Amino acid sequence: MIGKSRSLLFLFSFLILAGIVNSEAFASEQVSFNRDIRPILSNNCFACHGPDKHDRKAKLRLDLSDGADGAYRNNDGTIAIKPGSIEDSEIWHRIISDDPDEVMPPPDSNKKPLTNKEKKLIEN
Repeated sequence: MIGKSRSLLFLFSFLILAGIVNSEAFASEQVSFNRDIRPILSNNCFACHGPDKHDRKAKLRLDLSDGADGAYRNNDGTIAIKPGSIEDSEIWHRIISDDPDEVMPPPDSNKKPLTNKEKKLIEN
């Protein structure tokens, strides 16, 4: 058994060194929306884009996917979240923007910008 474990460890190490397997991707779990993404949106976005219709901005709810105000809706050609396409999702462009008039969360929201780790989770 020990010989087999050493062989597997050697093979895995070789594959990493050869660049065939990315150790970070191999070691990390798959991103889960409910476990990884929803808390980021809840902490940073729901105050303005959540269930409270009196505080909601841009008639956009990021706590819902479907519906007239849901994140997947098409609003004059703009889709907040387009499943399977980060590049076509307006939320992504707002998160990574350097423009203070476009970036989310906005500077005057008293919310910190998303961390690199949070951005990486959303990007994946």
